[in-house]
Amino acid sequence: MLRFINGNLTTIDGIEIFPLISLVIFTVFFIGLFWWVFTAKKSYIKEMEEQPLND
Repeated sequence: MLRFINGNLTTIDGIEIFPLISLVIFTVFFIGLFWWVFTAKKSYIKEMEEQPLND
């Protein structure tokens, strides 16, 4: 099964760029997420933390 998929993917021109694009998108997303977490205001974090408990 894997040989069938690999054989088809190697015949597509320009297919080697897609794993690189996926890696860049993944990296940018998580760097942005970490940046947001470390720069978020503590009052906002505390409000979101207590929101499920407010009824």
